[in-house]
Amino acid sequence: MILASDFPLQGSSRAQTEQIVAAIELELEGRGYMAGEIAIGFQSCDDSTAQAGKWDSGKCSENANAYAANDAVIAVIGTFNSGCAAIEIPVLNQAPNGGIALVSPANTFICLTTSGPACDTTEPDKYYPSGARNFLRVVAHDAYQGAALAEFAKNSLGTTKVYILNDKEAYGLGVATNFKGAAEFVGIEVVGFEAWDPKAASYEALFNKVKASGADAVMLGGLIDENGAQVIKDKVKVLGPNDGAVKLLLPDGFTTQSTIDESGGAAAGAYLSVSGVPIDQFTGSAAEFAKKLQAKVGEGVALDPYAIYGGQAVQVVLDAIAASDGTRADVLAKLFATQVTGGLLGDFTFNENGDPANASGAVVGFTIYKATDKLETETAISPSPEAVAAAGG
Repeated sequence: MILASDFPLQGSSRAQTEQIVAAIELELEGRGYMAGEIAIGFQSCDDSTAQAGKWDSGKCSENANAYAANDAVIAVIGTFNSGCAAIEIPVLNQAPNGGIALVSPANTFICLTTSGPACDTTEPDKYYPSGARNFLRVVAHDAYQGAALAEFAKNSLGTTKVYILNDKEAYGLGVATNFKGAAEFVGIEVVGFEAWDPKAASYEALFNKVKASGADAVMLGGLIDENGAQVIKDKVKVLGPNDGAVKLLLPDGFTTQSTIDESGGAAAGAYLSVSGVPIDQFTGSAAEFAKKLQAKVGEGVALDPYAIYGGQAVQVVLDAIAASDGTRADVLAKLFATQVTGGLLGDFTFNENGDPANASGAVVGFTIYKATDKLETETAISPSPEAVAAAGG
C-alpha cells in the first residue's frame, strides 16, 4: 500500500511543509513502515511549481488524478492550501473502490466541509460528487480562527474599527469573511472589506483609503505567497508600525518565518494566529514527538506548529489502515469512526463532515504570535462558542 503526502515543497511555505513531511516520516519510521499487518510505502509529492513559487492548480489536479489511477494508493496526507484541496477532493472522491481519503493537517477553509457566509450555494456538496465524504482534517476550520483573532483584537488590543482585506483566493476570502462575522459580534466596526490584487506593484493607494476610513486595525485574509510581503511593506509605509496606531492582524496564511524574512522587517509588530498551542506547551506524547522531530529537523531549527498536526494526521490514517480490510472504502469508514485518546492534539473524534468533534485544547485552540525578527508567542486563546458561531454565520 502507498501513502502519499501532497504539499507545496517550493516557495514561501517550503520550510513549513518540509517539517510536516519530516513528521510523517518520523511516525512511519517509528512503526517500521507498517500499519498493523499492512506494509506501507511512502511518497512525498509536490503540488507547487518553481514558476509559481507556491501551490499550482494544474499540479494539484495532476497529482490527484495520479493518486486515483494508482490502485496501490490507499490514502493521502494533505493538502496545505485549501484551494488545492478544493481541486483534489472531488477527484479523489470518485477514485475506484470507494474513493481515496484525503486527511489534512492544515486546510482551514470552512466551505470544504460545511456551508457558511463565505461559501457559494454549491459548497460543500460540489466537492463530493459521489455523495460520500472522503476529506477529513485534524485542524479547526476558519470560523474558529476568525473568532480567535477577533476576540484577541477586541480584548487584548482594544480594536474598535477594522479594515479587512483578502487575496481573492478561497482560503483568504473565507478567513476574511469569518473574521468579519466574529469582529461584528464582539463589537468591532468593520469599516472596509475588499480584495488586494496579488499582481499589483504597489498598495499605497489602497492603504491611503484605509487611512481615510479611521481604522485602528487592518486584517489581511490570505497567503504570504500572494504578494503579501509587499502588502505589509506598504501598510507600514502609509499607516505606520504594526503595533502602533493601526495594528496589523494576520491569519495562519502568514504565520511563517517567511513573512518576516520576505517583508524585510516590515512585519515587525504584527500579530499572527495559528492553530494549536505553542510548541513548548505541548505535553505527554506530543512533547515527546516534538523532541524527536526536533532532532530530525535539526536542533537550531524552530519547529512549526503544523508539523505536530502532520504527525497527528498520519497517526489517524495509519490507525485506520491497520483497523481496515485494506480497501479504500474501509479505510474511509474507519477514519470516520476514529476516536483519538491521548493523541498528539489530545482527545477528539470526527463528525460526519470530516471536521474534528468532541475536541478541546490544541485542536480548537489558537496561538497568537507577535513578529520581531522571529515569531514570538504573545498568548494562547480558545475562542468562545458564541464567537465561533458568529464567524461561521
